[in-house]
Amino acid sequence: MARNSMTVAAVRGRRWLEGVASLRNEALGRRKEACVRIAACAFVCVAIGVIAGCATAVVSEPVAYAPWPASPVRVATLASAVHVPLATGYARELAAGSRWRRVGRVPQGDVYRPVDTVFTIEGRQVHEAYLVVSGRSLVGFYLPGEARYSALPAPVTISFGDL
Repeated sequence: MARNSMTVAAVRGRRWLEGVASLRNEALGRRKEACVRIAACAFVCVAIGVIAGCATAVVSEPVAYAPWPASPVRVATLASAVHVPLATGYARELAAGSRWRRVGRVPQGDVYRPVDTVFTIEGRQVHEAYLVVSGRSLVGFYLPGEARYSALPAPVTISFGDL
């Protein structure tokens, strides 16, 4: 009888262990599937981030720059804020009251450098930029570090209060 009861207990124990092992294997299988899904989602998110994070380059062309005579120094103050959308998808704000000194000329217009600050535009890289103004329109930027001109997609009306 004792031997018989041990056998029954052993069989029950073995079945219990098999049941636990089966549950463990199912759980591991579900966990593995979840890990694969999470890894696939992470890959897609990183790929989208990399693609979206790649800014376009600032398109520019070589330009003949002629410096403005040192005197008289002409400083102009921007009458109102100007929103400037760039071809790279970025945009810049020119603050009302910001001061700009005429420093030269390119075939596209007069070149204005900011007074007491640095102005930049960005695409794939950040470039120091001076305004290029033709008449009452901002038409592009002179990039002094590269001696190049970068046109705006469309001219932007600009008003200097003291010009």
